[in-house]
Amino acid sequence: MPASNYPLSPEFKKYIKENYEEIKNTIQSNTNGHFFKFSKQKILDTSIEEREKIFEKAWLKGGLGFRACFNDIAFNKEANDLASDFIKRKIHKIVKDPKKAKILTDIDHAFASKRPPIDTNYFETFNKDNVTLIDLKSSPIESITSKGVKTIDKEYELDVLVYATGFDAMTGPLLNIDIRGCDGIKLKDVWSEGPKTFLGIQISGFPNLFTITGPGSPSVLCNMIVPIEQHVEWINDCIVYMEKNQIDFIEATQGSMENWTKHVDDVANETLFIHAKKSWYYGANIPGKPRGFMPYPGGMSRYKAICNFVANQNYLGFKFSNSNKEETFVPSEISIDILIKDLMTK
Repeated sequence: MPASNYPLSPEFKKYIKENYEEIKNTIQSNTNGHFFKFSKQKILDTSIEEREKIFEKAWLKGGLGFRACFNDIAFNKEANDLASDFIKRKIHKIVKDPKKAKILTDIDHAFASKRPPIDTNYFETFNKDNVTLIDLKSSPIESITSKGVKTIDKEYELDVLVYATGFDAMTGPLLNIDIRGCDGIKLKDVWSEGPKTFLGIQISGFPNLFTITGPGSPSVLCNMIVPIEQHVEWINDCIVYMEKNQIDFIEATQGSMENWTKHVDDVANETLFIHAKKSWYYGANIPGKPRGFMPYPGGMSRYKAICNFVANQNYLGFKFSNSNKEETFVPSEISIDILIKDLMTK
């Protein structure tokens, strides 16, 4: 998507300051924590002429708002194909070399099932005489040599090679710390078949360990500042609750963690994310990493409502203990299905 960046006008800055609370409420109560709101209009209920006008307007405006110009892009494959087709036509129009355009439009996943890059003149760059595009799908890299890069077809001599090989998202930083829980249990063992958390905030067997936007939370599917702020405020309130009630330890129950992990997977299977299982959302960019959808795809507003409900029910789904007493009191393990149905009817 084109970024379409431009200097903020004095009028816009004034609008932001005067409507700060309303804007903050908007970004905290929508799907992705963004400034824009998702349209209620469906692609398949819209005429071809009107659809093209809406796509064009969203394209010119730029940014991730393009995926919000219709509300069925992320859920309906037919609707998504129409949005993808518009984007591909744009690429073919911008990129003059048909061979380069063909490579750039050889996309193996649904639009927005991987994070859409936001660019400034990205596609225009391929029109420059000094830019060559190599299709690594048809000619994979075989090795890095002393001269440059060798694919299965030929060797390319380079003066500079920039490595951009991805990152071990969401779980890597935590596992690299080698965190140990009760009785020396290792986090890497608990997550040996994929990450498990309750709300992306806590892990059974690791009392008082809070993870900020960990796996199982909206995290990377949002404007990150929004879920980080929500997590920090929720954790702060939880600690205040513990101090008020003379509680020393809090820990997610095993059942709540298992139920939440299953819920995250179930929600992912309802979306078009299942068409991009080679993405880092599934850990596919790291050899040997367990496959599983890591961020919570149910939307920031639903997630926040769940977290608030849990807190209002005296932290349902967690267990507490006090170091000065032997007793441990355990609220009921949370039934995600019942919880979601209850929230959706309110």
